[in-house]
Amino acid sequence: MNLVFDFGVVLFNWQPAQLVASTFPELTPTAEEARHLAHAIFGHEDWHSFDRGTVEIDDVVQRTSLRLNLPHAPLHGLVSHIGERLTPVEETVSVLNRLTHRRSQQDDLRLYFLSNMPMPYARVLEQRHAFLKNFDGGIFSGDVKLIKPDPAIYELLESRYVLDPGRTLFIDDLKSNVEAAKKRGWQGIHFESTAQMESDLKSYDF
Repeated sequence: MNLVFDFGVVLFNWQPAQLVASTFPELTPTAEEARHLAHAIFGHEDWHSFDRGTVEIDDVVQRTSLRLNLPHAPLHGLVSHIGERLTPVEETVSVLNRLTHRRSQQDDLRLYFLSNMPMPYARVLEQRHAFLKNFDGGIFSGDVKLIKPDPAIYELLESRYVLDPGRTLFIDDLKSNVEAAKKRGWQGIHFESTAQMESDLKSYDF
């Protein structure tokens, strides 16, 4: 069985509204305004292009600053240091460690990742978090110029690691990404919490 993990929210804490509120407190006096500004920054095609690796960090900052009339310096500081601020979800890492131990006793279990992650952040995570070495392989979107839920990125993971879609289970916090995997014949778990994920994994004998 192949288990494929997303990173943001699933294995690493990703709280964009809190990041935006701490950077622009004068623009986000309420939680709702922080969520709105975070969506305007991180939900736009400019950011998706950064995820995809087709736009550099300075370009996405410049475009976003002009589009939203945000001061350039603090926005650049926010975007530049997100990689360092992505902290592990310890409960999910514990599950990954358990699965890593189980893999050592079970020949047909493999662990992979599939993450929408700009290249600068991917390199930071690789350097800072030794548990990533537990994976048998994976794909960061910025390295391959593709992002979820584009079917091509799922196909690339399949071909790169010779995955059988029917024996591949994908865990992601976004339903659209899980649904895209299911359309390829994968199985899927929509992640809402580590406890819920663990409960759902029991259905697959994990």
